[in-house]
Amino acid sequence: MTFSGRSDESGKRALRREFLGARAALTADDVRDAADALAGRALALPEVAEAGVVAAYVSVGTEPGTLALLDALRARGARVLLPVLLPDNDLDWGVYAGEDSLARVRHGGRMALYEPAGERLGPDAVTAAGVVLLPGLAVDARGMRLGRGGGSYDRVLARLERAGARPALLVLLYDREVVAHVPEEPHDRPVDAVVTPSGVRRFR
Repeated sequence: MTFSGRSDESGKRALRREFLGARAALTADDVRDAADALAGRALALPEVAEAGVVAAYVSVGTEPGTLALLDALRARGARVLLPVLLPDNDLDWGVYAGEDSLARVRHGGRMALYEPAGERLGPDAVTAAGVVLLPGLAVDARGMRLGRGGGSYDRVLARLERAGARPALLVLLYDREVVAHVPEEPHDRPVDAVVTPSGVRRFR
């Protein structure tokens, strides 16, 4: 799959519609099976095994599932940070204390998110993470990630860069979401690896 002719934000919007449409066709069994495989692949990565702090997120709908991974990380003793969406689209962070600690929050007309209900640690808490799991819709052969377009994780990546923090940046995707090329903008940053149900691909 290649999209080299689409180089601007409208190209990204068209791609987002394509990938979201494909995800919408997945069954609950598809999502559950992929989530179990993703957890196994991610947990086997040395950087994940060694991380004392992991910044992650709670998947919603037909996103590649993360809850099995979050619970396994917590069981291993890792401190798992989850994002809290702020009114300006930046992210605050809280600690994951199990599925019962999550609150379902709807931000305006957008889809409801599951966020940690406990203490807020501040946007800079992410700089302590050894691994940051980034949501996405696709990644290309260079490691460039196609996000949903809200810009929240662009801010996270910029914050990490300003702090001189170098966590492993991982994106969890379905196999068919690893493509030849996605459009990029000057602020876009590559990830270190993509984890899919069938394997791991490293970029740097």
